Amino acid sequence: MSSTESVNLLGLDSSALAELLGQWGCKPFRAKQLMRWVHQRNEDSFDRMTDLARDFRLQLAERCSVHVPPVSAEQRSADGTRKWLFDVGKNNAVEAVFIPEDDRGTLCISSQAGCTVACPFCSTGYQGFNRNLTTAEIIGQLWHARRALAAEPDAARIGQPSAGEPSRIVTNVVMMGMGEPLLNYDQVLGALRLMLDDNAYGLSRRRVTVSTSGVVPMMDRLAHDCPVALAVSLHAPNDALRDRLVPLNRKHPLSELLAACNRYLEHAPRDFITFEYIMLDGVNDGDQHARELITIAEQVRCKFNLIPFNPFPQSGLKRSPAPRVRLFAQRLMDAGIVTTVRKTRGDDIAAACGQLAGDVKDRTRINERLPDRAVIEIKQERG
Repeated sequence: MSSTESVNLLGLDSSALAELLGQWGCKPFRAKQLMRWVHQRNEDSFDRMTDLARDFRLQLAERCSVHVPPVSAEQRSADGTRKWLFDVGKNNAVEAVFIPEDDRGTLCISSQAGCTVACPFCSTGYQGFNRNLTTAEIIGQLWHARRALAAEPDAARIGQPSAGEPSRIVTNVVMMGMGEPLLNYDQVLGALRLMLDDNAYGLSRRRVTVSTSGVVPMMDRLAHDCPVALAVSLHAPNDALRDRLVPLNRKHPLSELLAACNRYLEHAPRDFITFEYIMLDGVNDGDQHARELITIAEQVRCKFNLIPFNPFPQSGLKRSPAPRVRLFAQRLMDAGIVTTVRKTRGDDIAAACGQLAGDVKDRTRINERLPDRAVIEIKQERG
């Protein structure tokens, strides 16, 4: 039986796997054993799962697979960042990026092929939207990254990196790649549960982050179903500008979004929401914008992560100058707000924030419809 016809074990959480094996007459502990082999040991060969009974392994080989989307390209940045391009079929690809730092190794993964939100500063939005990824395709990015990193010559060590040494293991996962995670809710939820499962990846809720542009109903569901750290793509401090920069704001304006953030905090593993804020020259980086953000911070416990814009030709936008970014950050910090400026990582391999695009087939023709309108509206806001 081919991997396309068999059950891909990467897509089954503990309850679904236990149910499947129960139908075969297996005892519950078999599901835990199998999960550890697949997710903790990154094993895709049932023959090598040596503590499983031979008959059980034959059943698995006949009915199941451990299948990751093929990697069509891999790139390495001068700063150690790595990017993988996964072929998800029908001329579609998604990207995952590993960012090594002294105290952590962060994997940024995708949830959709393309994106429907169409923010004009994000290159993925210009590719249009094709489809949601399955849980197996989402987890497959984590599975492959862990296996690839473990194969590095000096990666035999397990645990946290030594002081001053870039991490070679995945300690954090952020759903900040291609797509809006909360518009693929069911499949993302399955992936999150596997990330947190002690028999799978065993990540802390504080080390798994979902980034959303503000899908309010799904934020409420996530708070009850599987609360993890939450990052909100804010990018503008008022509705007029956010309608242009984050079109979803027209459906869920700031007042609704901020109320949803406060509801989320009642369940969240962290006591703050991270507001992501891309710095666009002459668009959202003025003193008045900083003052408006301070007002927002008075309504929601939060920190701000300022992101230098990574230009691409279609956007017609420019990065705020470094002195402007520093002054903007200082305005927020002077008001007592925790504020960081994201380091630009992997921009030499188009792996930085807002640059992920892949080879996504545009079935919405959005790249013909959106860019001119978006840039015109933003230029009007500048004026």
